[in-house]
Amino acid sequence: MAITFEEAVIRAKIMKAMAHPVRLMVIEFLKKRDCSFSEIFDLFQLDKSTVSKHLLVLKEAGIVSSRKYGSDMIYKLDVPCVTDFFTCVTAVIQTNVKKQQVCLCKPRISSP
Repeated sequence: MAITFEEAVIRAKIMKAMAHPVRLMVIEFLKKRDCSFSEIFDLFQLDKSTVSKHLLVLKEAGIVSSRKYGSDMIYKLDVPCVTDFFTCVTAVIQTNVKKQQVCLCKPRISSP
């Protein structure tokens, strides 16, 4: 069954929220367990405000949530199945690499 344009827009927004290396790394990190802002911040050599903005994008997309714990925020991956998408992306990468290898192995026909 085909999706509607509105459904496609919603899906695209969620994919766009994940479409940054930092956010992909945060999702992978949170897949293992809930983590504090400090733990997430320590993964990157970025300003706190930059890490906060990335987390906000993921929160607004409904991918992660947060709760206050003492003076820190704890972040949780709300939809762990989102990491299944990464498996699919890896399969696309592997397929593309195989196609490129086949192209490199084919003899080139020179022009007269």
